[in-house]
Amino acid sequence: MTTNDQILINQIIEGDTNSFTILVDRYKDLVFTLALRMLKNREEAEEVAQDTFIKTYKSLHKFKGDSKFSTWIYRVAYNSCLDRIKKNKKHLNNVEINEFTAHEVVTIDNALDKMEINERKEAIQRCIETLPSEDSFLLTLYYFDDLSLDEISKIVGITANSIKVKLFRCRKKLATILKSHLEPETLDYYERERR
Repeated sequence: MTTNDQILINQIIEGDTNSFTILVDRYKDLVFTLALRMLKNREEAEEVAQDTFIKTYKSLHKFKGDSKFSTWIYRVAYNSCLDRIKKNKKHLNNVEINEFTAHEVVTIDNALDKMEINERKEAIQRCIETLPSEDSFLLTLYYFDDLSLDEISKIVGITANSIKVKLFRCRKKLATILKSHLEPETLDYYERERR
């Protein structure tokens, strides 16, 4: 956690609402993105993002600082999304998975590494959106927020090892989707390079 976050938190607890506005501005985009990845609905994602900040504000005094503040707020967002999904009981379509080998996952990762950063982000973003809720959420933390397995594990509340397994499965699904979205020549080129 940046000391900056802690200073803001202390100011908010002391009653300074302007500091809360700064904190919201700092995290609102990613909280919204995470909610959107899970709920697949802009309106609901906006409601859950607001809800996340209300809950955060009310329980800020409970924040002990034993993890990064971002980890804590993403966990609140994750749980709020789960509550909303349970409430809606929506059946989200799962993407069909072709069994990909580890080699193919690595190949596609390498192809993505060579793409322009923005192009890569856009390609991943488009494809992540088509994945089931939890997969999109994990991959967003992994690719866009560069969180470690331990940090993701704190947010989702399962072991880092389970996260590793889940992420590998998510990346296999993502690879399936990316394979159908990326130019075949691009992938062939990188597969040749790998041999």
